Amino acid sequence: MKLRTLVCAAMLAGGVAGPAQAQDGISAADSAAIRATALDYIEGYYSGDAERMRRALHPELVKRIVRVQNGQPTLAPMTAQELIDGTAAGWGTRVPAEARRSEVRILDAFRNSASVRVDAHAWIDYMQIARWNGEWKIVNVLWEMRQ
Repeated sequence: MKLRTLVCAAMLAGGVAGPAQAQDGISAADSAAIRATALDYIEGYYSGDAERMRRALHPELVKRIVRVQNGQPTLAPMTAQELIDGTAAGWGTRVPAEARRSEVRILDAFRNSASVRVDAHAWIDYMQIARWNGEWKIVNVLWEMRQ
C-alpha cells in the first residue's frame, strides 16, 4: 500500500489531526471572531479605517520584523498606536486595490489563544491573537517581506 493511502486512511480513522481538529477548544463562533479580527486589521489598513484597526489590536501590541543593520540582526518594532496612526494617515490606501491581499489562515487555536497567518500585499504577518475581556485581540505580530 502506498504511503499516501496509509496517511489518508490514518486521517480518516482519526489517528492524525486534520485541519478541523487543529482548533481544539474553540467554537465555530470563536473561529469566525478570530478571522474577523484579522480581517479588521488588514482590511482596515487598506481602507484607512483607523477605528477598525484599533478594534483589532490590543493596546500593548508589538509588531516586529527582523532587519539587518551593519551586518547585525535587529528587531524593528511598531506599536499599536503607530499602526493605528499609520492607518489613519492612509498608508494602506496607497496599495492599489488589485494588489491587495487579505488571505487569513488560522494555524492553530486553543481556548483563549490563536496563531494566525495573514498573507497581505507585499508581506506576511504571523499573529498571536488572544481572547481579552471577551473579544479577540491581536497581541503580537512577527512579519516578513515577500521580497
